[in-house]
Amino acid sequence: MDIQALRQRLQQASDEEHYGHALQHWLQQRSGELHRAIALGDNGDSNLLGFARAYIGQVPDLLEQAGEVARNHGLSEQVLPVLRVASTFFARPAELPAEHSGLLELLDEAYLAQRLIEEVNERYMAAGAGPLIPLNNTTANLIVHHLLGEPFSNQLDLAVQRAVERLLPARVFEQSAFADYRLASASQAARSAWASCSCLSSELGLSLRLPQCANHLPCPLDDQD
Repeated sequence: MDIQALRQRLQQASDEEHYGHALQHWLQQRSGELHRAIALGDNGDSNLLGFARAYIGQVPDLLEQAGEVARNHGLSEQVLPVLRVASTFFARPAELPAEHSGLLELLDEAYLAQRLIEEVNERYMAAGAGPLIPLNNTTANLIVHHLLGEPFSNQLDLAVQRAVERLLPARVFEQSAFADYRLASASQAARSAWASCSCLSSELGLSLRLPQCANHLPCPLDDQD
């Protein structure tokens, strides 16, 4: 997992955006099509661009900080495989639309990485443990899902689901290693380490007006006129 390479790719894409503004122009086109439940605030286009940049830029920091916590607190066996797959999604994603380049391409890839973490967390919580990586990114992911649009975002979700099935077959939660993980992750030291990760609690600047959308995917935005 080469975090420096991810950051270099992010910097290159940011430099391209500075001159070409591809992501900014794409977001301006998409903003008028977003559901009213997605609250952009008074400076809508500017807020949306800031949100997208923060959502993308969070990924390398998240992978680096989560890796450090895992290695320092005996969680490597569970956490590091997930981070490696997320890193691969961000660095070498599945086939993406040809017109997506620069930061727009990285938005696709960041969605894959962020959704992977969300799905893995849900599997762990369903098995009676806390989230593997305590990042509450559901609302941000839902906003990006609607930005990217369907059916494309559904195709990315399917790629995530397939990766999770490979990472976490049902037998994983029946093994003694999972019981050991639950004990290690519940320690005060581990909880404090996660709490100190700034990327896990950062606000990305946008919100949803529907309370149920903050907690569930899929959210019934398209059912509301």
